[in-house]
Amino acid sequence: MALKGIGWSGFFLRLLAAFVLVFSSYNPSGYSYYHWLSNHISSPTPWIALVGILLLAGWAIFLRATLRSLGPLGLFLSAAFMAVLLWMMIDWGWFHADSLKAVSYLILVVLCWILAIGVSWSHIRRRITGQVDVDEVDTDL
Repeated sequence: MALKGIGWSGFFLRLLAAFVLVFSSYNPSGYSYYHWLSNHISSPTPWIALVGILLLAGWAIFLRATLRSLGPLGLFLSAAFMAVLLWMMIDWGWFHADSLKAVSYLILVVLCWILAIGVSWSHIRRRITGQVDVDEVDTDL
């Protein structure tokens, strides 16, 4: 059976991958690649280098796909939408803007959602409009 789109499970797998990428790169808890590298900057190991390269590759994949799929305007609109949602949650008193740790976590979660939407957008757009995005065109036809 041909897969016509990613579906909810595919989107949430992409969201999970974005969470792993973002929160393993940096988070306020002190357990992230950033903290690991900071603590061993004077004596780096091959493991630190390998994990850094893997994280960099993950960021390259997610950012490139997000930028190509959403474009600058779509990226701006999705970031603005998420920012307004954060503002609403702060306004409703769900958390306080003076808590740097809470705001840091929320910004990281927003980044995860933007990346997941970005890598999924071509599939979502195809479902909504019926249009297909094409990155490369074979000119030898």
